[in-house]
Amino acid sequence: MTVIPPLFPSPRLVRRGAVLLLLLACGICLARSETTIELTDVTRKTGITFRHNDGSSGRYYIIENVSAGLALFDYDNDGDIDIYFLSGGALPGTDFEAPPRNALYRNEGHWKFTDVTDQSGLGDPGHALGVAVGDYDNDGHQDVYVTNFGPNVLFRSNGDGTFTDVTTRAGVADGHKVGAGANFLDIDADGDLDLFSSSYVDFTYDNHVFETVKGHPIYVGPRAYEPTPDTLYRNNGDGTFTDISAAAGIAAHPGTGMGTVCADYDNDGDTDIFVANDLRPNFLWQNDGTGRFEEMGLLAGLACNMNGDDMGSMGIGCGDYNNDGLLDFYVTAYQQQFPSLYRNFGDGMFEDVTLITGAGAGTNHTVTWGNDFADFDNDGDRDLFLALGHLADNIEHWDKRSSYLATNKLFMNTGAGKFTDISDTAGDGMKVKLSSRAAGFDDLDDDGDVDVVVLNSRREPTVLENTGQSQGHWLQVKLRGTKSNRDGVGARVKVIAGDLTLIDEMHSGRGYQSHYGMRLYFGLGARCGVDHIEVRWIGGLVDTFSNIKADQCITLVEGTSKKND
Repeated sequence: MTVIPPLFPSPRLVRRGAVLLLLLACGICLARSETTIELTDVTRKTGITFRHNDGSSGRYYIIENVSAGLALFDYDNDGDIDIYFLSGGALPGTDFEAPPRNALYRNEGHWKFTDVTDQSGLGDPGHALGVAVGDYDNDGHQDVYVTNFGPNVLFRSNGDGTFTDVTTRAGVADGHKVGAGANFLDIDADGDLDLFSSSYVDFTYDNHVFETVKGHPIYVGPRAYEPTPDTLYRNNGDGTFTDISAAAGIAAHPGTGMGTVCADYDNDGDTDIFVANDLRPNFLWQNDGTGRFEEMGLLAGLACNMNGDDMGSMGIGCGDYNNDGLLDFYVTAYQQQFPSLYRNFGDGMFEDVTLITGAGAGTNHTVTWGNDFADFDNDGDRDLFLALGHLADNIEHWDKRSSYLATNKLFMNTGAGKFTDISDTAGDGMKVKLSSRAAGFDDLDDDGDVDVVVLNSRREPTVLENTGQSQGHWLQVKLRGTKSNRDGVGARVKVIAGDLTLIDEMHSGRGYQSHYGMRLYFGLGARCGVDHIEVRWIGGLVDTFSNIKADQCITLVEGTSKKND
């Protein structure tokens, strides 16, 4: 095990000013029982000047309102998290001096970011929609896959902070579709990352549908167009991929994909695929372990909401919200629809528990997009953040119940399987009122807690620093595969600290068409250390690491656990 030492004593612990007493008998620390989560808007001091553009010209193309995702990852391997923003491209009827493009910002520390788009080569001008990051060639550097309206793009890292477009050689352009969520995953445990590319609807400029409501133009829904099948590529191990969608079973089911996540929902050791479909039943692709999939959404209870209705599904959050050792899902939705929190019962079945948990309160006045579970106060359970904003910029003219701009939502986990809305008291970052799309969650300032980046449609992003005063202990885990893929994508991590047991998985691509979380975050509450960490790698090898101190980021290397017994 390689240990990355803390670069600080946590400022949260310093500000707390309380004396933490060590209880030798049980090995835990006393902590304040009162918990306060605070997210502070620090966008202005970051130096980030990116502004999202959806390419709109007043023609109301359906591809405008679904742009776009973002990626949080360490593009230059310097140890901190950088930010990659996606933007829509110029569409017919628009005129730009400089066409919109994606932008990469390098993290300089202390909440300062530098635009390195030109140097990196990641400034793609396509109409971007989704993104996934993964080391598909196992060379130790993160590669980037962007889904577009039009051909998708694979950027291979050159290892020096620059990237090369290798789409043609790799064979992963995926035709000329409306892209959506994307994921790297190892479908067959052969040690390299395969690629899943979701798509939305069969839209072209020629079949564009234009409608009005009460004389006002609107964005039509996905039912105005034909659904399209998603694409699965197998990694050939030589820098190329093969489209195996038909053989794998994926191509047989066209859908209207948006957010995606690849996770082992049935805990059988291989990676499954969950796709949020807009106004069609969601897909749950169960992997048989060899890279063949069966669609199980309806049988599992994930296809629809509790009433059996197809939802305007947007983004997918994935995490164990109730600490029962099973991965649960949270799917956001359209106006006048509650998002759905699906509790995993461990037998391949899920139940929509949104209403009884309070996980959707106050959200049905607008559209919910990016979301995920994150333990913002490090108390040992995962809270829930939602990005809100309507897709119709003129919604107020024909529907007084809603508005284009909205404030985002933060639900605190009470620790009893319930959530409470603390948005109004969780800092000025929760008072920002824009039309949000993607959201990403990572520790941007290396102080031990999870921060937030939000991509806002047609506006600047929102960067939120976690400044809560009452924080528990924590552990951050990075993985390095040796026999399995180098990123450890698909590996299941179990952390045992006294009476607390937490699980998480390494995912590539998640939320609303976004990527983040290549560090796994575990809040420990009052516990000063971890008894054991168990890592189940894709391929079946299990490592156990013992006696880990809290408040640090560690890297666990596959096959090295005996060195730590």
